[in-house]
Amino acid sequence: MAFLSDDIRERIQAYIPRYPSKQAVTLPALHIVHDELRCVPNEAIREIADLLDLAPAEVHDTMSFYQFFREPEHTLGQTRLWVCRTLACALRGADDLLEHCSKKLGVPVGGTTSDGKITLEFAECIGACEGAPAVLVNDEHVMNVTHERADALIGELKSR
Repeated sequence: MAFLSDDIRERIQAYIPRYPSKQAVTLPALHIVHDELRCVPNEAIREIADLLDLAPAEVHDTMSFYQFFREPEHTLGQTRLWVCRTLACALRGADDLLEHCSKKLGVPVGGTTSDGKITLEFAECIGACEGAPAVLVNDEHVMNVTHERADALIGELKSR
């Protein structure tokens, strides 16, 4: 019995014609599974490998290299809140902002709130230096984040 839904399998297969080889679809396949399941279980790794004519270890190597993907024991919350801490953001208070968010959410960096709504993480760069300090809410940039703006943002995310 297949672990991945037909929809996920079809979405992965739709990428194959876009790339020079099936194996090149590994990263998009991992993103599709991760976005849908909020983690990449071993069963999914095996099925991705089968779809792309790879060994499961090759898929896992790609997954672990990027450090973006979560395993089932560390499933992401509904929303991923990244606080950028590279130079521009650090100079404008990113470390303090990250600590503030951690206290406000009641979770350590890398942790997920008990209701499963928000996972707090740091990022080395989110490409928003002009709006430092910046955060990324899933795929959306929020710039010039003060403690007050972070509190409002967290309140909004909790109410979703």
